[in-house]
Amino acid sequence: MEKSILVLNAGSSSLKFALFADCAPLNRVLSGSVDRIGSDRSAFEVEIGDKRECVAASAKDHMAALNFIVNEISKETQFGALRAVGHRVVHGGRKYDKPEIVDAPMLDELRRIRSFDPEHLPAEIAIMEKIRTNFPDVDQVACFDTAFHKSMPRVAKLLPIPRRFQEKGLRRYGFHGLSYEFLLEELGRISGPDVSRGRVILAHLGNGASMAAVREGKCVDTSMAFTPAAGLVMSTRSGNIDPGIASFLMTDENISAAQFDRMMNHESGLLGVSETSSDMRDLLAREPEDSRALDAVELFCQEAKKFVGAYAAVLGGLDTLVFSGGIGEHSVPVRARICAGLEFLGIDLDQRRNEANAGVISSDTSRAVVRVIRTDEELMIARAVQRVLRTIGEGK
Repeated sequence: MEKSILVLNAGSSSLKFALFADCAPLNRVLSGSVDRIGSDRSAFEVEIGDKRECVAASAKDHMAALNFIVNEISKETQFGALRAVGHRVVHGGRKYDKPEIVDAPMLDELRRIRSFDPEHLPAEIAIMEKIRTNFPDVDQVACFDTAFHKSMPRVAKLLPIPRRFQEKGLRRYGFHGLSYEFLLEELGRISGPDVSRGRVILAHLGNGASMAAVREGKCVDTSMAFTPAAGLVMSTRSGNIDPGIASFLMTDENISAAQFDRMMNHESGLLGVSETSSDMRDLLAREPEDSRALDAVELFCQEAKKFVGAYAAVLGGLDTLVFSGGIGEHSVPVRARICAGLEFLGIDLDQRRNEANAGVISSDTSRAVVRVIRTDEELMIARAVQRVLRTIGEGK
């Protein structure tokens, strides 16, 4: 029976999955997701070849979502045919900076640092524990989103807070690393190693949004920090805010720490400003007659533009800007508004190419090349699983 690799990519309210035939090159058998976990509008979507199915699902938590996925996978293969399960783990803390086999000490360490990222780590830990209990003979590999950013210079990792907190692990970690790793590899494949080792800004713009400045193939700065809530405006996350807001709300509005955390992660960003939707598509459709929707879109683009300028300064110039993520890959007007006014950085967007969602959306005379690349975190995880298992096999 052909061996396969299952990839699980847990978000705060979603669980994406993909099944790959364990061969070279990897062959994607199916993929899908359970979205809106915890709401009464949960949806299960699966794509097999050219066929796509979407049905309502009762997923009160990530365990219920996992059960949906296991049942679907079982229609295509038997769990006895699984070689391994690969997981996206958002936060690796100070200890984990490369893909590793999931074992009891790792789970203990992740439980210890789960307060570093309470939006993601508890669900990710629970999923790994569930797989370990139900399928003890299946290897699991954890792939950490923070690992890509381990090359950042020391100054880029520092947070301007009392130094004693560094010993507790408070520093800039950066996230979306699996996406950035894929984008950089794909850029090298498309344009050659000289381009991927140049001055590159990677913009992963989706429900979660961040940017990374990359030079010589290594990350030198990134917008997210100790948690994924920092940096750019996002769908429901605030991004960077004045820390005095926390003190004001807790003092004058009697908001608790838990309420403040929920507000910053689930009630802010595009949703908070627009008061109607966290979905960029909805806001773009509403902005002609809804000033709040217009404000949300303009704020998102303004903040993204500022980060492009800042990272061009960090890099000493700009050779390539890559848009990715759900918004970056599909939103023509958002890409146009972010790039507008950045001609001084050598960016000259070609309107027709942008509207066609071409691979290159800058003009032939643009000094900086602007690209759109579809990211694939699940493929990066599957590749990492193969590498880890091969290393283990060679060591035996």
